Amino acid sequence: MKFPCRLDKFVSHITELPRSKVKAGIKKRNAIVNGELITKFDHPISQDDHVEWQGEHIAYLGMRYYMLNKPQDYICANNDEMHATVFDLLDEPNLKNFHVAGRLDIDTTGLVLITNDGDWSHKVTSPKQRKFKTYLVETLEPISDEMLSQLEKGVMLHGEKDATLPAKAERLATYSLRLSICEGKYHQVKRMLAAVGNKVVELHRENIAGIELDETLAPGEYRALNEQEVQLIRK
Repeated sequence: MKFPCRLDKFVSHITELPRSKVKAGIKKRNAIVNGELITKFDHPISQDDHVEWQGEHIAYLGMRYYMLNKPQDYICANNDEMHATVFDLLDEPNLKNFHVAGRLDIDTTGLVLITNDGDWSHKVTSPKQRKFKTYLVETLEPISDEMLSQLEKGVMLHGEKDATLPAKAERLATYSLRLSICEGKYHQVKRMLAAVGNKVVELHRENIAGIELDETLAPGEYRALNEQEVQLIRK
């Protein structure tokens, strides 16, 4: 939200009420700004103003950043008629302008970043920014040295014109590896493993650009990012 802004826009943004209902409320003398009753829709609001709506103080909370430990069977969308979404797990006000910075498939678990800062999330997702996302991958077939080499060099995915950008691949056990990529193509990790003759059985994201999934977060739990974590994306 940019300041100064109109009173009706400010109240609508914070309360998530339609602008028409906000205007009706302003007419009914429900808005007080800095102790003064305001009945004009276009009254200018600055970020430092004290605004009360229907007797309760409302405030713009600014840019916010959260990490969530995503469980299976949740989708990375704001709303969905068929499935529960990651936003169902957040108990926070004014989430209508939030989005996921780097989605995960419904059956993939682990680190999800959620924010209302579009510039910040673009840096997370843009391949040009070279922000690596790290996954723990369990596979159906044993992981060979040749598979690791192919993944690191880049592979051709079905339906794509260009090979994937170079990745970082480390075998952890016969059927598991740690894979880091800086792109976010549709089902990319699964398609990369398919391209080298294997299949993903389980997939878990543990890190984005140095932001490590907090090990104290159980599946479905979340917390706000600290300032150091936020700045890792801005580098």
